[in-house]
Amino acid sequence: MEIRRDIYLNKLFSKKHNGLIKVGTGMRRCGKSYLLFKLFKEYLVNEGVNENHIIEIAFDSFENRKYRDPEVLFPYLMEKIADKEMYYVLLDEVQMLDDFESV
Repeated sequence: MEIRRDIYLNKLFSKKHNGLIKVGTGMRRCGKSYLLFKLFKEYLVNEGVNENHIIEIAFDSFENRKYRDPEVLFPYLMEKIADKEMYYVLLDEVQMLDDFESV
C-alpha cells in the first residue's frame, strides 16, 4: 500500500522553482526518503524532466559515503551537470555531509 502524502508533495510542487533549498523534516522512519526519491522523482519524470537531470545521493548509503566529503561531492556534482538546463539535486541524510552547515 502506498501513502501518497499529497499535502507534502503539493508543497514541493508549488515551490519547486522559487530559488530556495527545500528541507524535509520529520521523525525517523516516517517516509521522508520515499517522498523524495520515489514520489517527487516520479512527479519530475512525469512532468518531462530528463532522468539525467535528477541527481540522487543518499549519504547514509555505503556506496555514497565518499560524497560526504565536500571536496569529493562538489566535483562529482559539477561533472553530472553537463548543460545549462535545470537540474534537481536530491540529498538524503544531509547531516552526514562533512561540514554541511558551512557548505
